[in-house]
Amino acid sequence: MAHLKELLSKCSETNSNQHTPSEEELFTKFYAEWRTTSGPVDSSYNTIPRFYFKLPSEDEVLPQKLREEARAMFLQRRSRQLLDNNELKALWVLLDKNHSPPHAADKQLINYEDFLKVAAEAGPKCKSYLTPSVFAKLQSKESHGRISIMALFNYVMRKVWLHQTRIGLSLYDVTGQGYLRESDLENYILELIPTLPQLDGLEKSFHSFYVCTAVRKFLFFLDPLHTGRVRIQDILACSFLDDLLELRDEDLPKDLQEANWFSAPSALRVYGQYLNLDRDHNGMLNKEELAGYGTGTLTSVFLERVFQECLTYDGEMDYKTYLDFVLALENRHEPQSLHYLFRILDINNQGYLDTFCLNFFFRAIQEQMSVHGQEPVNFEDVKDEIFDMVKPQDPTKITLQDLLNCGQGDTMVSILIDLNGFWTYENREAMAADTTDATDEAAEV
Repeated sequence: MAHLKELLSKCSETNSNQHTPSEEELFTKFYAEWRTTSGPVDSSYNTIPRFYFKLPSEDEVLPQKLREEARAMFLQRRSRQLLDNNELKALWVLLDKNHSPPHAADKQLINYEDFLKVAAEAGPKCKSYLTPSVFAKLQSKESHGRISIMALFNYVMRKVWLHQTRIGLSLYDVTGQGYLRESDLENYILELIPTLPQLDGLEKSFHSFYVCTAVRKFLFFLDPLHTGRVRIQDILACSFLDDLLELRDEDLPKDLQEANWFSAPSALRVYGQYLNLDRDHNGMLNKEELAGYGTGTLTSVFLERVFQECLTYDGEMDYKTYLDFVLALENRHEPQSLHYLFRILDINNQGYLDTFCLNFFFRAIQEQMSVHGQEPVNFEDVKDEIFDMVKPQDPTKITLQDLLNCGQGDTMVSILIDLNGFWTYENREAMAADTTDATDEAAEV
């Protein structure tokens, strides 16, 4: 028994003297063993490859020229990869020849087997446009699983146009970073003017004002953070280029011209309004002059806030700032316009509108109603209607996101800043009834 106790005590002493390795020590040991058994390491692993190349500065002439030439060659190569008019005609002939039975009376259709046949015969340039995923995208629940030949051809033409336009815009991208600065956009539109027949009547002296008017729409809607540049991808995704290139149509109807911000009548209208407001003819607008904008029913409180929040020069507004103002008021339903107007309504810069903010602006509406001999409306009633209309997440605060989500942000803003907008909302039921009666009378006639 004594011998057993002696052996146990020796074992415990041995265990206490042994060192238990830590996780870090074990990792180092096993990693070293792995390095010795994994074979020789490539010498390139000793240095980190360069992944950032600084843009050459303006005074580095040779690097700038090299970069410009390289980009020009790249864009030329990409341009040669696009389908030209002859190749598009050949593709249409090929599609027309391979449409699939049973034949429909109103349109030609093609099934997947014939689609693959066309893709094989069309040549390497068409390969990227005639893929299985494209066929799947154009499916429209046709009973035989076919797609419209016209829809396919229109898709190809649209893609070719987008690539051509992307290349054309990239020629003005001086930095090569995928965006156009304000000066780049101005150069693009200035050189585009001679190609648009609808602008032939503009005098050359007005071209600079036209370019400013056109560029401002791109910047207002596509550069909400005011970085002074717009991504080419965003330009292609929006409809502004379509509106601009619509001016190539020599027979564009007058109503479409007036609705198009980029048309000559629209640009002349906006600039003419600016000149008419500028009563002292100094090329700038002060608050009293801007009060005559539109129907002259914008409240003085709102105009005061405009001059507090927007860029001015010695308390006066230039043409560019005026264009932002016009774009915001003429497109009040757009998110960018609501963002612009919300910033003006948020008098305390707290990120939301509360009862105090609403009352601050609506008091000016009540004052205008009194001046015009109308009975002022009770604010509490209007406040309840606004909160019911917007349905904010917090029942005591209205955020910008609440305005965007409710779909009636433009109506709410009009109630607070424009007597005419408030009157239109207040009499909406009577106006709707008048419209209905007029429609009925026209139908009877």
